This record gives sequence, structure tokens and C-alpha cells, in this order.
Amino acid sequence: MTGTSQTGLTVLDPTAEGRPAERELTPRAETLAGLTVGLLDISKPRGNVFLDRLEEHLVKIGAGVERYAKPTFAKPAPVDLRHEIATNCDAVIEALAD
Repeated sequence: MTGTSQTGLTVLDPTAEGRPAERELTPRAETLAGLTVGLLDISKPRGNVFLDRLEEHLVKIGAGVERYAKPTFAKPAPVDLRHEIATNCDAVIEALAD
């Protein structure tokens, strides 16, 4: 469940967080053209099919694309993978599919 506030977006974690974290929204680019977009496959079935189509669209509009995959959907992405994505990409899209 999410809600909005004057300063950003509140995301509620369903895993028993005691107090919701408040974070400022990251400024959004007007276009993805010229930016590098990371596509993160969380390793669920057919997520790669969705990302293949998305990559085609992103390339058509002039974005660079880097592909990444989590080792398993059952656990968070490893720290080194998250660091690599944050270092190399201007934006990221995570694929959820079944």
C-alpha cells in the first residue's frame, strides 16, 4: 500500500515494519533518450519476455539498455548487483511476471 505526502511517497512494507520510512522522490528525467536504463529480471518465469519487448521500445526512443538478473526471485538482489546497477544506470525497471 502506498500513500502520498507533501514531501514524497510513503511506501508501506508488508513485512512488519514498525514505522514507515519517508523518502524524497528522486527527480525524474523528462525523457529517457540518451540515458542508460537498467532492466532487472527478478528470475520469475517470463519476466525476460517482458524485458525483451521493453528493451526494443527503449532502444527505439534512444535509451541505452543494460540487462541484469537476480539469482532468485525469493531473495533481495545482492548488494554487489544493486551497486552495479546504481553505478551504471540512470534509471531501472524491474520485471515481475509469471
